[in-house]
Amino acid sequence: MKRSDGKGGTGGTNGKDAADEKWRESWGRPEDALARAVEVLRTPRPDLLLRFSDMLHTLVPHVAVAQLSGVCTFSPSHAFGPAELTQGVSGLELTRLAERTVATTAAGRPWQGEAELAGRTRPVVLAVATAPGTGPGTADATAPGTDGPPADGTPPSTGNGGSILVLVRADTAPVAPGALAVLQQLWDLVIAHSDHRATDAGPRHVTASRASASARARAIAEFTGTHSAALSAILAPLRSTDLDDAAARRSATELAVTALLDLRRGADLDRTLSEEPADAAFARLARELRPLLRHTRVRLDAAPPAEASRSVPADTAHTARDAVRAAVLLMLEQEKPTRLHVSWQFTPEDALRAVVRGDGLGVLAVDALTVHRTADRIAALGGRCTVEAVPGWGTTVTVDVPLSLPEPALATDPLDGLQPREAEVLDQLAQGRRNRDIAAALHISESTVKFHVANILAKLGVASRGEAAALAHRAGLPGGAVGLHVAS
Repeated sequence: MKRSDGKGGTGGTNGKDAADEKWRESWGRPEDALARAVEVLRTPRPDLLLRFSDMLHTLVPHVAVAQLSGVCTFSPSHAFGPAELTQGVSGLELTRLAERTVATTAAGRPWQGEAELAGRTRPVVLAVATAPGTGPGTADATAPGTDGPPADGTPPSTGNGGSILVLVRADTAPVAPGALAVLQQLWDLVIAHSDHRATDAGPRHVTASRASASARARAIAEFTGTHSAALSAILAPLRSTDLDDAAARRSATELAVTALLDLRRGADLDRTLSEEPADAAFARLARELRPLLRHTRVRLDAAPPAEASRSVPADTAHTARDAVRAAVLLMLEQEKPTRLHVSWQFTPEDALRAVVRGDGLGVLAVDALTVHRTADRIAALGGRCTVEAVPGWGTTVTVDVPLSLPEPALATDPLDGLQPREAEVLDQLAQGRRNRDIAAALHISESTVKFHVANILAKLGVASRGEAAALAHRAGLPGGAVGLHVAS
């Protein structure tokens, strides 16, 4: 892989001047750059990367864009562009590219050069943004001046909230240094905005995000287990000394071992994106609290969790930090403390417990954390919050957030087991319509209606259409309220 120092490469003074003048035609005025940034930040999250790519065409021309996100638990990697590019680029490939270019990106500069993406070498520009307050790039991941992961094999991190941006270019012409600087600042702004969205997510989004992350983790675990078993079975006969062609056996063994390592690394990557170490999560909280107390005489005692290396789901960490911040702000306003003690610990019930204790007036209301939807966020993850206020002695706020989602409860309503189309057929059936009328209303064939009716009767455990209609009426299905004139 060819590399560049991120300063635009070579090509003579005239080439640099021409490249610099070209992008400044559209980006030379600060108000133009700010207007474009505002337009991107107003874009809904699913379309943000595509809108950002459209905006960048006059700054850094490119044919495709890819992102590996550190805050999105739904789908960490996204790509837009030609199908042969976007379908071939994986999150693991983007992470490897970030590792190999960390010497430049750690200094807060985009890297430009040629890299292997989607099966062949392509000219790319890579920008790496970090979470607010964690320093530039991946500076902690490797020693200055090196190009690759640390000696202990630990993969570099983009920081919680960080994100890797890759622009695939049509040619290898160097990008002007000024354009690279604007690109990095714009990307830092976009990622800071996304990080705030994730931190301030509403209860419904937090619940959906957590469920999606858990489902993805389970799917990857099953995928890894299945393929690891298959590859291990392949390795056994290949390692046997009774087989001929030792050279082929060695080659096949190396390929299988490499595949196993890639699978394991993929699982580690997913865990890195959806979780964060407890000590790092708490350290970030401590950094966020200190500015709140900077101009007060309140002393802060911060006690990190004893199991520092234990991983915490990202949504759990966000919610715990949000609850602690809200509690601290409320105590500063209402309790007038001189000392605050903040701690995190893991409970035997497999929950993260955040405690804020102050020596103030002891007048904080029991429902104080309902402000800013903090209590709703805690409840959305199955957590709970208690406030113990003793007048004259102080207040303690305790928040427990489960580290894993509870198993879904078994359906108690027989209608819950119906597919959406079956529910539509049952609704029509409850209105007294015959199969022919149902087929016309739902734009399906009459034989399909008969198939759905048979499935409905079996799933509901009833023997006739009348019983099914009565069950729908009791369940409050829309059609059930019309009447029970059921066709035979």
